Amino acid sequence: MTPAQSQLVESVRDRFGPKAAVTDAEAIAPWLTDWRNRYHGASPALLAPASTAETAAIVGLAAAAGVPLVPQGGNTSMVGGATPPADGSALILSLRRMNRIRSLSSDENLAVAEAGVILADLHAAANGAGRRFPLTLGARGSATIGGLVSTNAGGTQVLRFGTMRSLVAGVEAVLPDGSVHDGLAALKKDNRGYDLDQLLIGAEGTLGVITAAVLRLVPEVKQRAVAWAGLPSPQMALELLRAIEARTDSVESFEIIPGDSLGLVLRHIPDTRAPLSGAHRWHVLIEAVASDADAEPPATLLERLLAEALERGAVEDVVIAASEAQAEAFWRLRDSLSEAERASGPAVQHDISVPVAGMPRFMVEAAAAAEARFPGTHATAFGHLGDGNVHFHIRAPAGVERDRWYAEAAPEITRFVHDQVVAAGGSISAEHGIGQMKRAELERLGPPERLAALRAIKAALDPKGICNPGKLVALAHEAPSS
Repeated sequence: MTPAQSQLVESVRDRFGPKAAVTDAEAIAPWLTDWRNRYHGASPALLAPASTAETAAIVGLAAAAGVPLVPQGGNTSMVGGATPPADGSALILSLRRMNRIRSLSSDENLAVAEAGVILADLHAAANGAGRRFPLTLGARGSATIGGLVSTNAGGTQVLRFGTMRSLVAGVEAVLPDGSVHDGLAALKKDNRGYDLDQLLIGAEGTLGVITAAVLRLVPEVKQRAVAWAGLPSPQMALELLRAIEARTDSVESFEIIPGDSLGLVLRHIPDTRAPLSGAHRWHVLIEAVASDADAEPPATLLERLLAEALERGAVEDVVIAASEAQAEAFWRLRDSLSEAERASGPAVQHDISVPVAGMPRFMVEAAAAAEARFPGTHATAFGHLGDGNVHFHIRAPAGVERDRWYAEAAPEITRFVHDQVVAAGGSISAEHGIGQMKRAELERLGPPERLAALRAIKAALDPKGICNPGKLVALAHEAPSS
């Protein structure tokens, strides 16, 4: 621990007690590695404020001492965005103690949640008030509101409700100098210049520390139906979605899953079973809901629409969940894809988007091109077909040495995939962010004007590089990531 770090830790401990400054190596260890076990950092201390005031004081002290901080919530980043640098130069700033839901109004359809609130806990609180927060993802049991706001998270309901950016009505954050931006008024109209809330959303903690957010709620679901269909191609999946959308606006989720990825789940995740008999090259998971108990039951709606699709050959087979337990079992298959893939061996993951109309072709042609370019690999794409975002993964050949493959083969594979994405008019990051994993690729492929603007904003708000160093974008004096 450097003298500056040591002084900061002692100051925090003296002012806010022992829980606010943790130096025990065993207690810190679980927070030094990312969820995918790809990035391993070092930090001599973990600072854990219990309020916005404490966060502001800690950030102010860190700025004065020149000690960088890495904001961290549930540590579920897919791109190493919450992992501290390996040289131990930064301290972890954990927001997990800030876990209060400050208010929840069913009249205003708004909730004010602190950064450390776990997404599943917000879901439960909203449901208890007859409302819901319409964003969910596989890590909902550990992902926190601060991280979701900071990364502009997406999930499986973007098709109807948009990303986190659309669901945040206001932000409270501590800026890099220790001052507090209070945007919790949730004004519908505010034309006082640049929108700091929107600037902080998706900034990955590089422009400040999110401490709370006002979140939009919607009426609770009175009825829902979940269906699983097998079909021959992504193009037919998109045509099915468009046919359904032409008849109803009640579909919230439409997830595409390749047959081989489903096979990994069935092989590696206990107590899972295939929804359909027989083999299908592609599958879609569809959820439709109704907020009105007197509306046509979504199960009836899906049964009618999918029966028509079956008759015209648009799908090969289909089943509609007969119970909530079966519906949850279908969703467990989707939510377990990343876990199953991780259990099967090394893979290079790419969270990408291309224009929706071009996604089916991209999924097939880019996968074939990657497998031809890198013999022995297997390319798959799954995810949110309706919003043009899929997770495009390249699994390693059998028998490779994990660390060596990641070091030698993975960078070339990523460059190849990202070149395909850019050629298709897409983005190399659709919902996971840039973190440290994609920083070099953003530098390589990002439009120069955009990169210049990002650097200028970072330099203006965080000239000392206090907030989440090594993530998203480099300051002018920093070396580019490798």
